Amino acid sequence: MSPSAPPADRPVFTGLGVLSAFGTGLAPLAAAAARGGTGFAEVTRFDVGRRGTRRAALLPDPPPLADAVLGAVADACRQAELPSGAPLLLALHSDLDTRGTATAVSAGATALGLAGVARVYTGACVAAATAVADAAALVGSGRHPRVVVAAGHLVEPGVFAAFDAGRALARDGELRPFSAGRSGTLLGDAAVAVVVEAADAAAGRGARPLARLAGWGRSGDAHHVCRPRPDGAGVARAVRSALARAGVDPSGVDYVNANGTGSPMSDLAEARALREVFGAGLDRLPVSSSKSVHGHALEASALLELAVTVGVLGDGRLPVNAGWLGPDPEVGLDLVLGPRADARPRCALSLNSAFGGANTALLVAAA
Repeated sequence: MSPSAPPADRPVFTGLGVLSAFGTGLAPLAAAAARGGTGFAEVTRFDVGRRGTRRAALLPDPPPLADAVLGAVADACRQAELPSGAPLLLALHSDLDTRGTATAVSAGATALGLAGVARVYTGACVAAATAVADAAALVGSGRHPRVVVAAGHLVEPGVFAAFDAGRALARDGELRPFSAGRSGTLLGDAAVAVVVEAADAAAGRGARPLARLAGWGRSGDAHHVCRPRPDGAGVARAVRSALARAGVDPSGVDYVNANGTGSPMSDLAEARALREVFGAGLDRLPVSSSKSVHGHALEASALLELAVTVGVLGDGRLPVNAGWLGPDPEVGLDLVLGPRADARPRCALSLNSAFGGANTALLVAAA
């Protein structure tokens, strides 16, 4: 089946709200990604004097997390001209403030005309992608004509300290996915919301889709509490599941927004997974990790990267894989190392992996 002709009941995205280190809206984020202009700077929000890494991609003056998320939700609903009553699926980092933040978001969402928060996802770095897959299932089954998915993460001292102590953060202050000399990730702020809607419901009210959710896949390999399975088998299963659900052959994928955290082991495992799925075709498949520009937003990362991927399908500008120092001979990917404004992909993958071996793949097709 061609990616330009998915099943009639395939969910579509009709609204998108974004807040990142580059400001409000998708446009500044997409522009930064297309030129490889990173948002990393010295952290001044809290004391990092004793940390091995001192950089992150932060908003200069962030609102409270609940307000940031509600701002993104309001923007997405406004863009979609959303009727009232849709449930909200919410992805947040699990900490002492989660319940309070979720309660505040639910109250604010009700004021916006939504049905409040139906479910909270705290499944680490695949939380938001899991919520999108569940929203697609709810829409596809006919239980709801439309579902709003939102996620938020603002970098704070405790999480920063934990990642720094675990030596997960890049010691040289640069996130270098798949590059020689990569040493870890960098954190970033994000609040994102997307409206997932049944294609016929959107058509019935004259809404113009931003993109289509052609397929989605999830897997769990439970290899280790924090280390990836070296052969990337779990990632490969998630990708194959997304392709099978969409009825799309691997050759029909035009771009991959990889998980690409800058971790030596994780990046290599993901590259092996892509090789397993795409074979020799991987040599001609553009790959990059937009995390290299906007940072790792933990539970919000998958929704932020989905937003970037939707933007790619809209304007054809591929995100640059920033921080590049040179090739890792074991990786073997066609990395986007400079502006590619004429790519015009029609079908793209957005991949995420989390501690504990959880993996997600979202396959997005142009509207």
